[in-house]
Amino acid sequence: MSKVMPFAALRPPRNLAAAVAAPPYDVVNTQEARALAAGNAQSFFHVSRPEIGFPDGTDEHGDPVYQAAAVNLARFRSDGTLIQDTTPRFYAYRQRMGTHVQTGLVACASVAEYDAGTIKKHELTRADKEDDRTRHIDVLGGNDEPVFLTYRARADLDALLDAATRATPEYDFTTSDGIQHVLWVLDPQLNARIQEAFASIPALYIADGHHRSAAASRVSRLRQKRGLPAGEQDFFLSVIFPHNQMQILDYNRVVKDLHGHTHAAFLAALEKHFTVTPTTDKKPTRLHDLGMLLGGVWYRLTAREGSYPNTPLGSLDVNILQSNVLGPLLGIGDPRTDKRISFVGGIRGMGELETLVQSGQYAVAFAMFPTTLDQLLAIADAGDIMPPKSTWFEPKLRSGLFLHQF
Repeated sequence: MSKVMPFAALRPPRNLAAAVAAPPYDVVNTQEARALAAGNAQSFFHVSRPEIGFPDGTDEHGDPVYQAAAVNLARFRSDGTLIQDTTPRFYAYRQRMGTHVQTGLVACASVAEYDAGTIKKHELTRADKEDDRTRHIDVLGGNDEPVFLTYRARADLDALLDAATRATPEYDFTTSDGIQHVLWVLDPQLNARIQEAFASIPALYIADGHHRSAAASRVSRLRQKRGLPAGEQDFFLSVIFPHNQMQILDYNRVVKDLHGHTHAAFLAALEKHFTVTPTTDKKPTRLHDLGMLLGGVWYRLTAREGSYPNTPLGSLDVNILQSNVLGPLLGIGDPRTDKRISFVGGIRGMGELETLVQSGQYAVAFAMFPTTLDQLLAIADAGDIMPPKSTWFEPKLRSGLFLHQF
């Protein structure tokens, strides 16, 4: 079963929603967050990236920065930028990006189910990023940004959310990137029906937000050790989408050097596991085809049959690349820590890969076909872990539209 809980959100009034809403903390750096929040005292970056209020060079993991997040959140509450709902309830959040539309349930998910593995993960986390989110959530006394969860779509839940979202929404605005964000505040009378429907779902899956969910688990344990009773800290903020509404873009790779290979020797070595052909099609159009930019020429790398294990993890394109190219040919044993490799989200397009290689910063770029949702679910069900940066979900959830306080 999957336990979801209604909650009384801390959220902006309707007229301030667009001003408060901000991209997730982890898709921008400090300078980008500072620029986006410039002139906007209500930007949620003052809570999610509080270092923007400090001079350049300030340690963003220092005590004053974490405390500033709490101070700014208190200011938002006192000046009416954020207002607490009085009744626990669920919310519905719809995003429209071009022709793509996804509608999810805003709810609190169970830390106990995360710890037990019935909320399934597919990525490893980094200790430093877990430490950061743990400290941030603990100091704030709540979850300020949601975890992106998914489940295998069900017609009954589709129908329930469809009926609930026919009413007039609370928020409806379009951000500068052209993405529409719509939020409904659902009738508390739906609470029991929604919980009953999710209770028959065997598992939820983390799509994005592994560090936030891991940090929520750690905060729950910390507060237990402090002698606090069970309560809101045992649940974490999430938006839960059916798997057939979600969109994964490619997550591409660039590498600084060829690890001692000449262009000719590298191309020859690739032939062991791939059919290598020059192409004018930069972006791969099917699984097990990779694009490669080398020496100003785009190539199509088609994985040879038998060159990879026929398992959910082994047949993942990013794993084929890691196992047959990045590791053995380019010497990148751990892409999580190796400074010679960088990752480029597909939202930036093939032009970004060309810019990075043509600038001389990188010697080779690899364009990936997007991981599918079916692959993600199969890998999570098998208890396997994807290589880092295997999925890039779009559109990103906007932060600041709803918070869960302990």
